[in-house]
Order: sequence, then structure tokens, then C-alpha cells
Amino acid sequence: MATFNVNNVNDGNIQTVSINHRRGAPRRMVSPDRYIHREISVVVFIGLALFTAGIHCFIVGAYTVHRVSRIIGAHILFAAVFYVFGWRCYIHPYYWSELRHIPTVPGCPIWGQFFDIITEECGVPQRRWHHQYGPYIRYFFPFGAERLSIAGEEGLRHMTQRNPYNYPKPVRAKKWMERILGEGVLLAEGETHALQRKALAPAFSGPGIRALTPVFWEKAVLMSKVWKESFERQNKKVLSVEVLDWLNRCTLDIIGKAGFGYEINSLTERNNNVRRAYQLVFNFSPSARIQHGVQAFWPVTKHLPTQMNRDVEEARSIIIDKAMEILNARLNEAENNRGGKDILTLIARENKNIKASGEEGLSFDEMRDQVMTFLGAGHDTTATAVTWALHLLAQHPEVQEKLREEIRKHFLFLFEEATRNDPKNWYHDPHKLPYLEKVCRESLRFIPPIPMTVRQTVTDDQIGPYFIPKGTVIYMLANVTNRLKDFWGPTADEFNPDRWDELPDTAQGHAYFTFLAGPRSCIGRKFAETEMKILLCALLSKYEFYPNFEWEDPEEHKMWRLVLRPLEGVHLHAKILEN
Repeated sequence: MATFNVNNVNDGNIQTVSINHRRGAPRRMVSPDRYIHREISVVVFIGLALFTAGIHCFIVGAYTVHRVSRIIGAHILFAAVFYVFGWRCYIHPYYWSELRHIPTVPGCPIWGQFFDIITEECGVPQRRWHHQYGPYIRYFFPFGAERLSIAGEEGLRHMTQRNPYNYPKPVRAKKWMERILGEGVLLAEGETHALQRKALAPAFSGPGIRALTPVFWEKAVLMSKVWKESFERQNKKVLSVEVLDWLNRCTLDIIGKAGFGYEINSLTERNNNVRRAYQLVFNFSPSARIQHGVQAFWPVTKHLPTQMNRDVEEARSIIIDKAMEILNARLNEAENNRGGKDILTLIARENKNIKASGEEGLSFDEMRDQVMTFLGAGHDTTATAVTWALHLLAQHPEVQEKLREEIRKHFLFLFEEATRNDPKNWYHDPHKLPYLEKVCRESLRFIPPIPMTVRQTVTDDQIGPYFIPKGTVIYMLANVTNRLKDFWGPTADEFNPDRWDELPDTAQGHAYFTFLAGPRSCIGRKFAETEMKILLCALLSKYEFYPNFEWEDPEEHKMWRLVLRPLEGVHLHAKILEN
């Protein structure tokens, strides 16, 4: 367990709650404040309005209906202002809240730490606060809205493994993602999630992923070939390449064929409709960023006739149409195809077996949502991960060259044009390369594609020394734990693949949080890791990568929307290797 350096924390009033529970029974917490302020905010508001209006009327002798109504209206307005700025922003959070004993980031609770959060990279402010205040912190969104962030081993283990289904995603957070990803395994909760994960498990097993390895190689080699043709057309040995766009196309084609036995062809069709749909979603114009932030608080604004909302609805329509097209084309065949290796075939076959045993399987709509989930989350996360890895390798040429030599040693076939294009060689296992493993892990630690996840308690709970009431919003941030010096030591902010040779004891457990943990961990982890390694092998065996200083450092302009991606992509100089 990590030891945190805690400075300047005035937390002398922590309450210790003693809990007795039967073995195997769920623990029930009792807070000393539990029953005295469930409805206190409503009482305060109504009481203030009536009391101040009544006193005023009594003093001035205002007995006419007209004057009384005006006075009552004025005092209701006063009570509302006091409720928001007095009660919600000051009295409740500091003197009444059941979370008040948790170390709190100082600041004005009227706007809280909101401006730090929206102006800095996702997770960076919380990383700073955890280093100063410890593994449990409280901070504020506007108007006194309390938020917790947890970055300690005990707390993360409790939320992800001991009591994971008490911490679903908040409804508001799910609503936006559901528009694009459907309610697949990524967003499903409780029994629905357990059922879906059971149906999906065989497809993401070790043998299932190994069977898909040739598809990964095929598309990775095709992308490097398309690049080479561009070099030849321009008669150049060095070109500037925006790698994120290309990798998004490649991983979209991979998930199409490996996931559904379906050719999307975004690598060879420049104006591919499915690719365009995801480009519409990831619009980071200033107005779109503002609207996205507003929708987190007021989801109803998604119905406003703005360009961003029109783009999202157009993208949603394209994605749903493609998911339906894939299912209608492949589902009947998949259920009866004993030799099929794609994920949809394995899911359909397992689902058929589940239903045959008398259990409830996945409905057609649930299958459609799985297709939407895998199309979206299944391609963009890996593309972003490989993009950041190439950026880091360009920044560290010694690491790039060392990795290239390991690839040459194990996969010599990649360095000859004839053999790299031979499907007979597309069964090689990339997990046998130890330095490649370290590079991928370090890249995923240093810049996790999914930097945070948010949860909300369903029932009261106890996390570490703190009582957590129902409805509390809690953040778990990979971009905090993955770079926290209390876990990783003084070099946490350095990219160093060799750190994985001898990790400190504090870097065990949940310190590496890129894929989450427990039953809500990433079911596609093995798929993504295999895909990432093969893409790096195919590209590094054909090209050298250098920084393109005509563009600003992409690490300075990371934007988060589902994934942590560079605002303007990653532009690198790529040079064809001379063998």
C-alpha cells in the first residue's frame, strides 16, 4: 500500500465509525448525521421565505393582498439567493455535509475548483491535490456541488473489487455516451452488466484473441503499405504524417473485421462514412467544448438546435445504421457458423448456448448496442494509445531504436517486402517481445487513453476511514494514479520503459489503473494490447519517426472526450527505413 505525504491538512475532526457485520453480509453504515438532514435544504428554503416575509409584513403592517404578494415574492427571491449562496455554498459543505471531514481543497465553493478542472489537462489538478492532501480528497464544482477523488490502494480496491456494483456511472455521465456507444457492456450496470460480460467472455479469452492475430497483422501491414504508396507518389523519403487520423482508420477496419467479420475499408476509402461519424463526435471547437461542458450539468441542452448537437445526432444515426447493417448481415450466419473466429460470431454462439440452457441471453437491441460499443470504444482507445506511443518514441529515439532492434531480432520477416506481405507470417505472437511489453506499459502509464472514470454511490458505504452517503459522486483517475509520485517514486513524470524491470513496492496493485480493475475492468484489454503491439511492430519495422517541430507539442494540448487525445492530432516526420 502506498504511503502518502500529507501536508497542511487540518483534519482533526475525522469520525471513526465502528461497524459490526455478519460474515458474508453486506456492511451497513450509520452516520451520526444520517437522519437529521435528509430534507433540511427544503426546510431551510421554505422556512427562510415564510419567516422573513411574515416578519416584514408584521413590521410594516402590510395587509393588502397586492402589497403582501409583492413582499412575499421579494422574500422568496431573497431566500432562493441565500439558499444557493449561503446554504449550499458555505453552511452545508463546511458545517453540515457528511463529507465535511474528508480533506478539502481550499477555494471559493461558489465556483469551486471548476476553472482548474476545465482549463488544465484531465486529472492534472487532482494529481496535484492528492500529492498535497492524501489519498482521499473533496473538492467543489459550482454552487457547492461536492466531488470526491480517490487515489489510494484501499479505496480503489474497495470501489472496483469489494463492492463494485454500489458504484455505477452517474446517469448524466451515461446519457451522453449512450448516444454514441449504446448501452453495451461499457455502460451497462448491475445484473445487466454481469449478463453481458458472461456472454462476451469467450470472445475476449486468450484463444479468442490469438485467433484474431492475422487480422491485426493484415490491417497494420496494409496501413504501412498505403503510407509507402504516398511516399512513392510524392517521390520522397520523408513525409509529415498525422498519425492519429491514420491509426483511427486502421483500428476501425480492425474492429470491423476482427469484431464482426465485416470490411469497413476506411483505410482505402478516404471519405468513409463511418470514419466521418466519429470525426463529427470528436469536434473540439471552442463552442463545442463549452456545450459539452454545459450538457454535463443540463442534459436537456442536447435538444438545442446547435451545430454540435446536429453533428452528434448525424453521427449517432450513421453509427446505428451501420450497427444494424452489420447485425442484419451477420447475425444469423454467426449463430450457426462453427468455424467463425470474429467476436460477433463467438458472442452469438455463446448467447445461443445461454438461451438454450434456459437462461436469459442478449436481446437483438442489446446485441446492437454491443456492436455500437465495440465500433466506438474498440477503435478509438487503441488508436489514441498507439498515437501517444509513437509520439513518445519520436521524443526518445534511443528507446525507438532499441525497440526496433528487438522487433528485427524476433520478426525479421517484417523487414523484407515480400515476407511482410505474406499472410503465412501473420500468426506471430507479439507478446513474446519483452522490451515491447515494457514500452507499451510505460506509454499507457504515462498517457492513459482513458484518463478518468466517474461513479456515484447507490447506497451508503464506508471507504477507508470515511462514511460515504448515497448519491456521492466519486472520481477515479488513471491520470492521477499512473503518475503519482507516492506510487511511482520521484521519476513518475518521466517516460522510462526500464522502470518495469524493478518496480517499487508502492507501484503494485491499483497504481497502474489504465484498464481499471475488478468486474468493471476493460474486457477488451488483451485485444487492445495485442493490437497495439502489432501496430507498433508493423510501423517501426518500416519507418523511423521524428518530432515535427512545425507543430506545437501535442502533450500541451490534450483534450478529453471519452479518450485523452491531442487537439490537433500528432504530426510526425516519418522516414522510410533503408534496409
